[in-house]
Amino acid sequence: MTIHLQRFIVPKGATVDLDRWATTTKREYNAGNHYKEQLLSDVDELSRLQRLLYASDSYSVLLIFQAMDAAGKDGSISHLLTGVNPQGCEVFSFKQPSAAELDQDFLWRTTRKLPARGRIGVFNRSYYEEVLIVRVHEEIFRRERIPQEPVATASTWKGRYRSIVDLEKHLHRNGTIIIKFFLHLSKDEQRKRFIERIDDPEKNWKFSQADIAERKYWNDYMTAYGECLSATSTKAAPWHVIPADDKKNARLIMSRIVIERLRELKLRFPKLSRVQQTELRTIRKQLSR
Repeated sequence: MTIHLQRFIVPKGATVDLDRWATTTKREYNAGNHYKEQLLSDVDELSRLQRLLYASDSYSVLLIFQAMDAAGKDGSISHLLTGVNPQGCEVFSFKQPSAAELDQDFLWRTTRKLPARGRIGVFNRSYYEEVLIVRVHEEIFRRERIPQEPVATASTWKGRYRSIVDLEKHLHRNGTIIIKFFLHLSKDEQRKRFIERIDDPEKNWKFSQADIAERKYWNDYMTAYGECLSATSTKAAPWHVIPADDKKNARLIMSRIVIERLRELKLRFPKLSRVQQTELRTIRKQLSR
């Protein structure tokens, strides 16, 4: 089944009003085992491409996941990377910054975790938190103690957007492929998932009072996300807004996006020189004896 992926991309320079972006879309799987079959096929293909990425040792890939609570980031990462060799992939989750991290610039703690060539890095939340949660909760910004900026203003966020775009342009020029996902969940679907976490003893650990407290800021977050997506979606590193009310559908869409982006690199296994090929034939003869 072909998924038209272009419709999920935020065009460069577009003004994003998330109220106009759907949280549901046409289901890309049929009844029965079709979803599992599709996902397994995608996992196999992603595993093949990851081996090529690792062997070619030229590009690195950075997957960024941003979303409201309960949108399905953790499950999506787990399903997408099921078949990927752990040696070629690292996942980092960024929570509240430590005291040491607050003593550095806002990009420092994430740039330290960028993937090396040949590897896939996954950011479960990222430096984008600095223009999202920090914007919604300005007490966090005050703890960062920015000289000449005791209070955040519109120019503060514009400056951070520019720093982020400049960083991503630099990474792109140096071989890092950045794939950014915003899992777009409806407020009502979040409510249903919170209730499910409360009702299911095996999911109780996922829920906290802080989740409800953050829900009160929903409109503020939608404004912050909308402006962030508008300001930082570029040709080299576009944002993908993924309708996330259907977890299975969202996973299939994201897996196809990653696969297509890796295919575009036209990766090949390294080709040995004639000298190296001669050496291998000699070694093979020795082993055959």
